This record gives sequence, C-alpha cells and structure tokens, in this order.
Amino acid sequence: MSVVDQDAVDQDVLDQAADGLRTRFSREPVGVWAAPGRVNLIGEHTDYNGGFVLPFAIDRRTAVAVAPRRDRVVRVASTFAPDPVEISLDALSSDVLEGWSAYVLGVVWALGRPTVRDAQGSDLSGVDGVDLFVASDVPVGSGLSSSAALMCAVAVALDEVWSLGRDRLSLAAVGQLAENGAVGAPTGIMDEAASLLGERDHAVLLDCRDLTSRSVALQFDEAGLEILVMDTRVEHAHADGGYASRRQSCERGAEALGVALLRELSAADLPRAREVLDDETFRRVRHIVTEDERVLETERVLAAQGPTAIGPLLDASHASMRDDFEISCAELDLAVDAARAAGALGARMTGGGFGGAAIALVRREDVETVSAAVVAAFADAGFREPSLFTVTAADGAARQR
Repeated sequence: MSVVDQDAVDQDVLDQAADGLRTRFSREPVGVWAAPGRVNLIGEHTDYNGGFVLPFAIDRRTAVAVAPRRDRVVRVASTFAPDPVEISLDALSSDVLEGWSAYVLGVVWALGRPTVRDAQGSDLSGVDGVDLFVASDVPVGSGLSSSAALMCAVAVALDEVWSLGRDRLSLAAVGQLAENGAVGAPTGIMDEAASLLGERDHAVLLDCRDLTSRSVALQFDEAGLEILVMDTRVEHAHADGGYASRRQSCERGAEALGVALLRELSAADLPRAREVLDDETFRRVRHIVTEDERVLETERVLAAQGPTAIGPLLDASHASMRDDFEISCAELDLAVDAARAAGALGARMTGGGFGGAAIALVRREDVETVSAAVVAAFADAGFREPSLFTVTAADGAARQR
C-alpha cells in the first residue's frame, strides 16, 4: 500500500474546486470551504435511536468554491457532474430536487426551514444567489459519509457568505434535515456532527438525544496505531429499503416496549424485550442497546487503558451488526476476518451497512501485512479488489482559502 501525501491531496481538492468555478462559470471564488468525511469508530445506527456515537472526522475532504451572484439564482456543478444545475431560491422546495445536486440544494432549502436545533430556520428572503463548484476526495458509497462532507462544506460556506450566524450543531441539523427531507435518506445527525465538530487526533462523543458532545482523545499516533479503511467497493445507498427497514424495526420495538427511543433501555430490559418482541425485532433492539453500552465503554477504555485495548469492543460491535442488526455483507465480513487474522487489534464495518467500508485498528508496522492479507483474501474469494488506505482524525469543516 503506497503512502499518500494527504496535505498535497487536500490542496489538490481545493484547487479543483476553485479552478472548476473559474472554468465552468467564469467566476472568481470569494472563498473555498471544505468539510471532511468521517469514520465512525463505534456506535452504528444508534444515532436515530437517541443514543451515543463516537465518530471522528478524517483527512479526506469535500471542497466547495463559492461566488456570490446579484440575483436569486443558485447554480451548482462539480468535478463528477460538470453540467450545472440551476434553480431560483424562490422556486426551491424539497420535492423539486433530485440526483446528486439534491445534497447541495437540499442544504439551501434546509437553511430556511425549522430544525431540531432552530425552531425558525434562517431568513433567506433577502439573500442573493450563488455559484458553487464542488470537488472531493471522499470515496462515494464507501461508508465514509461523502454526503455529509458535501452538505457540511456547503453549509459552512453559505453560513459565512450569507452571514447567517448558525452554530456548528445547528448546521449539523441543517444537513440532517436536507438528507432526510430533500434526499429521502432516513439518517441521523451523527455524520454531520462529526464533519463539523471534528478535532485532530480526537473523536466526537455525541449524545444524539440532547445533542451534547464532548471531545475524546484517541492517542492513536502516540501509540503507533493506524486506522486502516478497507473499502469493499460494494456501493450502498441510504435511501434504499435496508436502512429504512432497520429504522422502522427500531421504532416498532420502542413502541412495543413503551419508550420514545431505544436509548431509554438498558441491558436489564433485554429479558423483557425478548418476551414482548418477535425474534427479528428483538435482535434489532439488542444491537442498539448493547452498541450504546459499547460506545461508552470505548470512551472509558481509551482513557483508562489507551487505544490498544479497544480492539475487542470493535470486534463485538461487528458481530452485533452482522448477527443482530444484519447489515453486513460477505465482503465486509471477509475484510474484518482477514484483517484480524493478519494481526489487526480489532475490526468492524463502519457506516450504514449493506456495503461500503470496514475499519481495522492496526499497529503502524503491521499496516502493509494486514493490507496484503485483505487483498489476497478478496482475490481468493473472487471479489472485486478492495481499496485500502489509512486515515487520521482531522479537524472539522472550515474555510480553507
């Protein structure tokens, strides 16, 4: 696995966004903003159940270059869809958006709508339109939240250009509303919060019920550890039936057990849940309850024993997602098993599931060995060759130029 100079990659993405705006729209950007993708260290599907998550922003980013207009038109294009999409701010509604531009224009729409953090939304009646050009090096469909990176880059850019004054969690709620209401993906707020609140060498422990957060030191670099991302290249889509059906199972389980959110349950409630629920719904509930406990235990272990001790928690999380929540797939399971067999301290799938990526916690000196073992295992199984790379915990969304 070759070493990538990520600083150079970041600069290249910023250049692509600025140059794309100049080339496609003949406009000079007033600024370039960027937001990172994220890896969820642990805490999967707990966010929309009001639970705990522990993601971190990564050193792969989506950049957006912006030029204000003197009318009410918004135009957007990107390196992966150069033909612009154009719409008036006065004609913008969630039901007219489609395709990749729904992520961008959905943020514009959501900025003017009430969210869980802002009962009013922003007044967009007096703002002018903008031209936007997007570039990214966050892999799409891999479970690293390329969608949140895109939406958060747009959100921080427009918040500044339009002088809206929204705080970070308010902008995270805007991104969630855009993904739920404009894109049609029933996601929680975790991805946007990680992208906006990230800090170098830290994870974000987010309480998704009251939206409080705290920074958690990872100490990976000091311990000589790397997070190896194993992108199976099996693409997934959050708007498809698998993700939505898991959320519906959680809602049914909460209703049957008399709670508003599964967050309100503990392991002590599981015997009663087994009696009340059908087997499938019980297993969905058990994953959420035990995953919440694993998130908090991971924070405790990081502080008390250091990062080399969290491997078993990652392993248990994957087993729960594979067996109870049933969101893994053959490629994800193989990546996890091959990485562990080759020396990884722990491994789990990350993201919404049904494809995408797994992560492995690996000693720095073992990265090449583990990577080679995973690639060989995929070749032996006849699977498409995976994409493997390491990521580090990075700072969140911000203006870059």
